[in-house]
Amino acid sequence: MSRECELTGKAVLYGNNVSHANNKTRRRFLPNLVRVTLISEALNQNVRLRISANALRTVEHRGGLDAFLIKAGTEDLSQRARLLKKQIAKKLAEQPEATAA
Repeated sequence: MSRECELTGKAVLYGNNVSHANNKTRRRFLPNLVRVTLISEALNQNVRLRISANALRTVEHRGGLDAFLIKAGTEDLSQRARLLKKQIAKKLAEQPEATAA
């Protein structure tokens, strides 16, 4: 399992620990990943994702998982998130036709 956010693509960064004596040793900056269950209103199902805490705040700010995925670019999304985005877009495209008929 990679240490990467499924929605934003935020991953491990590398840098240095620098001591008072200016000794440098390599270290890793890990993203704050949490496993959450988000609700897709378009699909009427729960989706379990491993996302960063920052991405969770963004999802809440944009109004839910569906709104986040529709607005998000596909380059940062994981394969599962891309599939969800495609399913949600298809479902939302079908809904106006069903209400108009």
